[in-house]
Amino acid sequence: MKNSSMLAALATMLWSSAAIADSGDTLKTVLERGALNCTGHNGSYLGMTEIDDQGNWSGFDIDLCRALSAGLFGTSEGHLEIVPLSWAQRWPSLQSGDVDVIIKTTGVTLSRDTEVGLAFTRPYMLNSVNYMTHTKLGVEKPSDLDGGTICLQAGTTFERYFAAHSESNDYSLKVVPFERTEEMKAAFEAGRCDAIMDWDLQLAVFKETEAANPDDFMIVPGTIAAEPVGIATRQGDANWSDINNWMLSFLIMAEEENITRENVDEVRANPPSASVAKLLGTTPGIGEVFGLSDDWVYNMIKEQGNYSEIWDRNIGAGSIYKLERGVNALVRDGGVHFSLILD
Repeated sequence: MKNSSMLAALATMLWSSAAIADSGDTLKTVLERGALNCTGHNGSYLGMTEIDDQGNWSGFDIDLCRALSAGLFGTSEGHLEIVPLSWAQRWPSLQSGDVDVIIKTTGVTLSRDTEVGLAFTRPYMLNSVNYMTHTKLGVEKPSDLDGGTICLQAGTTFERYFAAHSESNDYSLKVVPFERTEEMKAAFEAGRCDAIMDWDLQLAVFKETEAANPDDFMIVPGTIAAEPVGIATRQGDANWSDINNWMLSFLIMAEEENITRENVDEVRANPPSASVAKLLGTTPGIGEVFGLSDDWVYNMIKEQGNYSEIWDRNIGAGSIYKLERGVNALVRDGGVHFSLILD
């Protein structure tokens, strides 16, 4: 389990490393290199970060990496390097400069901000954390698992969610840690543990598309935690953090304004409002403040589409997972997402 002292020690090690990247010049470094180094996964985290047998990457997080690269270079083609990492490798890889940004389903926490030295964007996804168990166990609530075993992904916030929830609800489970998500799921399906913990999204994906017998498994009623997921950058580089934060807002704004990959050229030629004209670079200003060209948002949308399009093709209606937006819908549709003010 990770605690405050362990995190503090990790932070000290990272910040004292001779290999630490210059945290204030990320944009300059990326542009001079000619490519964005973005996080992948050491395997697949379905719907978010996947790699096929030919080495092709896909997923919601991967498309955010592509959108960022397209904004920086005009296109992600030839300008994006996906670096496979385990969950625990995220922090040292960012601090050493092996990656420029963490877009890897990363929960926003106080200790990661203040002790590990990360700077977070606004959340781009909000997920309910739940247990999944074997249907035959007859579990009705989390505490019914008392005395059993749980398989967990090492180096993730799930460790602390489990510790906090089990302590406050007076039950205990033996933890079996795994580095790779695939190995954890295989161990659970084989009966090596009584439960696993993950986002409801991932549990539903596993049950409906991976498990040999979906009826053998059930999501335990009762939310363990609600986790906001954000993009992480190194502290000390406000401009780079701003670029990533506003990238998310602009992708959401494009959805609000019904700007898509298909119609972005038409909208750009005849923008319906002053804010849309600025968003798409028809009028100047949206790039200079970041050290980018004024068409950086246009290039993102032209290549990857708006937030809704990225959702739909990776985990929504256009994917094999068919997941509803739910709480991750726009505010106008009953969800939590809204764009920041573009003035």
